[in-house]
Amino acid sequence: MNRLFKWGITAAAVILLCVISYIFTDIQVAVWFHTHNNSWTDDVFNIITDCGESQWYLAAGIVLFAVFRKTNPFRAYSGLYLFMSVAVSGISADIIKYIAGRARPILYFSQQLYGFNCFHYDYEWISFPSGHAATAFSAAIVLTILYPRWRILFLFSGALIAFSRILLTQHYVSDVIAGSFLGIITSILLYNLYFKTKLDVSESHEI
Repeated sequence: MNRLFKWGITAAAVILLCVISYIFTDIQVAVWFHTHNNSWTDDVFNIITDCGESQWYLAAGIVLFAVFRKTNPFRAYSGLYLFMSVAVSGISADIIKYIAGRARPILYFSQQLYGFNCFHYDYEWISFPSGHAATAFSAAIVLTILYPRWRILFLFSGALIAFSRILLTQHYVSDVIAGSFLGIITSILLYNLYFKTKLDVSESHEI
């Protein structure tokens, strides 16, 4: 119950942060980056943002599971954990996107449209939450749990990918906050509910 209470408080804090960002900072930050971006930063951060594409992690995870499932259980379940975390957070993000129907910054720049219009399926209306941020942080948390020695690198990489969505004005700040939290909570829940036992048992038999 204590853990559930803590997660409830954390979720409430994230929601409040998103609301505050929506009201006070989303437009201002998006306009600032839209005005100050240049081709050099766009080129660099387009490469970074591509690292938030879910297919890389899904493919790596399923390949690890398929290759090592009979010879190295730890690596096999590590791959399955990565695959499931990215898949579940990505699917969850897509469902929320379509229900929420939030206008992307591009619609504000072109038509001054800002806010939500539920059940929109067009790309310009699926801004909340950020799928790239969800993928980046779900993968970062998985790797942090598996290889805690490198946690600073993994978390920094996840944050950089998430930030790229703001800098490239593909998402608002609140979109990225929500997507990041979704990725984090998905990976932690999957670990505690299923993979913790599998990975602990498997690690003891690692070749």
